[in-house]
Amino acid sequence: MILTLASKELRSLFSSPLAWIVLALLQLILAWVFLMRLDSFLELQPRLAQLANAPGASEVVSAPLFSAAAVILMMATPIFGMRLIAEERRNRTMPLLMSAPISMTQIVLGKFLGLCAFLMLPVAMVSAMGAALAAGGEIDLGLLACNALGLALLLATFAAVVLFASSLTSQPIIAAVLGLGMLLASWLASLANPDSAGAVQLLSVTRRFEGFNAGLVDSADLAWHAIAIVLFLLLTIRRLDRDRLVGFGA
Repeated sequence: MILTLASKELRSLFSSPLAWIVLALLQLILAWVFLMRLDSFLELQPRLAQLANAPGASEVVSAPLFSAAAVILMMATPIFGMRLIAEERRNRTMPLLMSAPISMTQIVLGKFLGLCAFLMLPVAMVSAMGAALAAGGEIDLGLLACNALGLALLLATFAAVVLFASSLTSQPIIAAVLGLGMLLASWLASLANPDSAGAVQLLSVTRRFEGFNAGLVDSADLAWHAIAIVLFLLLTIRRLDRDRLVGFGA
């Protein structure tokens, strides 16, 4: 049942013109970043060739591309996920969905997995650009894989946050604003408080991508993402359980 719901949400996203427009814009912006970084690398290559242990194309082009993608997708994910529950509320189909023989956990997991599956498309797009560098020379496949894993986990965390935001309102636009506000607040707070030992940095969602971006897979970062995803999914389930008890108009 979870996979059925996830498949339904995935088909809904692929049938949305807005999702395709945002994906096209993402591709244009990321392609521009990729070409700018590649041009810089080609200009620096003669000087890098004279250095011992000089960074390669993966370090100069791919890693900054993934870093830019993380910030851009933080702003795009609320647009992809704003309709997940808010539109069910607006169309008054949520009570019908809840009356089906499926649990609240299955509903939330189905919608979460559907959005996550869709968000793997941008991850594949960015990874393909990084892998394309192999046509001109050697690339660091380990660094590429770390960045792809880190970006996938980051987007899964974004999806959990946006799903929770979508459960708070019946207006998709307001859900997008709430989701973007929560993600931006975490990002901007970490920029304003650069102390790596501070509580703000420990709570920063984008801070958890830096290790992957440098080619490091830290078990603490993996655990952080798992805890954050589970926390926001539980908050979403609790919110919907409350609605089922008191009614959607409350």
